Amino acid sequence: MQNSESPARDIMTNRRIMIDGYNLALERGTGVATYSRNLSLELSKLGHKIDLLYGLRTSTGTNPLLNEVNFFDPVTKSPKTMDVAKTLLRSPMGLKAREVPITGKVIARHPTRILPPYDRIFNYQHLFTVARWHFKVYGKFMETSYERPAEIAHWTYPLPIRLKHAQNIYTIHDLVPLRLPYTTLDNKKEYFRVARDIARDADHIVTVSEASKRDIVDLLGVPEEKVTNTYQSVSLPSAILERPFDEVATEVEAIFGLEPKKYFLFFGAIEPKKNVGRIIEAYLASQSRYPLVVVGQLTWKDANDLRLLGVSGQSGGKKTVDPSISAVSRAQQIIRLEYLPLNMLASIIRCARTVVFPSLYEGFGLPILEAMQLGTGVITGTEGSNPEVSGDSAYLVDPYDVGAIARAIRDMQHDDDMVAHYEAAGRERAKLFSPERYSERLTELYKKLK
Repeated sequence: MQNSESPARDIMTNRRIMIDGYNLALERGTGVATYSRNLSLELSKLGHKIDLLYGLRTSTGTNPLLNEVNFFDPVTKSPKTMDVAKTLLRSPMGLKAREVPITGKVIARHPTRILPPYDRIFNYQHLFTVARWHFKVYGKFMETSYERPAEIAHWTYPLPIRLKHAQNIYTIHDLVPLRLPYTTLDNKKEYFRVARDIARDADHIVTVSEASKRDIVDLLGVPEEKVTNTYQSVSLPSAILERPFDEVATEVEAIFGLEPKKYFLFFGAIEPKKNVGRIIEAYLASQSRYPLVVVGQLTWKDANDLRLLGVSGQSGGKKTVDPSISAVSRAQQIIRLEYLPLNMLASIIRCARTVVFPSLYEGFGLPILEAMQLGTGVITGTEGSNPEVSGDSAYLVDPYDVGAIARAIRDMQHDDDMVAHYEAAGRERAKLFSPERYSERLTELYKKLK
């Protein structure tokens, strides 16, 4: 698959840039996966050639068709300890990825394998797992390479790896593991060492908000001129944005039994920094007559944030339920959905009365922008980048104050004019983070790399 090239718009076009597939390969995408897709899309529009580098479980053999089949095979397996150990004997000399031929013989229209714009795809079996073990064993970043490598390697996550013969830049979305260590499961010592080495050795560091930039400068001691904030962007398909509201409303009511503009919504990963526990407490305290819909996967071993939904933790990989609490949540009309594909998620966002997203800390807070672009008002928090992204176009609350969140829910339930105000203000605010603005910021970023 080849991209049609855009006309050259400045002297920085037609550079070859590598983007890692670390998050792109996840079965259910993350905010970083969205970031990677948008980055590839906008750089392609600017005329750059894109190499995608994956670390999937499949090895690259001599049969081109089988290589293509294996690349799109969704089955994932952890690498065997012995295989990692053998690879670590070679890793100090660098690991060379091999190109994966994408001919179109495999029908790849499944959402988990829809590829962003690219010119070439490379893979090395379990590349990123090996890189982490290399860093643990040897105490330094692992090098990788491939034929005719890119001029610039843009790593979209702080990984202990670098591309030979290229300028290596790293996106650090936030420093939450260091700022709020009790909200993540990261190995904090390892995370700090990787972030510290990126701060020292990267050719440049990219981040997505001024709040994150301040953290990187202050906590890691990076000179300000070495860090560029590009913010983020949302590029929702026109087919989603242009659907008539009546059609979307009919779909949401038919599938979920939800009356449009008469339910509150949280969506995102269910982890401590998302503050879901306080959201549920605030909703119950608000005595709202409208349901609360919670859309998100559990990414935390202890499901304390969901205790009022009857999920009290995990046992042997399975959720355990407290029946008495579950009965309370059902009476209060709290609905939990674990995962929705993009088109359905967009519909349920668009029909919500308000998105409730008072997280404790965000590097950017993509759900705020997604809701605003879809014309839905937002309740969000005053910490991290949330007020930076929302400006005065969202209802801001102290995310640690359950009473404040409950008052916001009550206000947005009873005041139609307030709802309309935040819907209109949010649409306007979202324009500041349009793909066009993002493209301009990327152009300035890559001009810094000679």
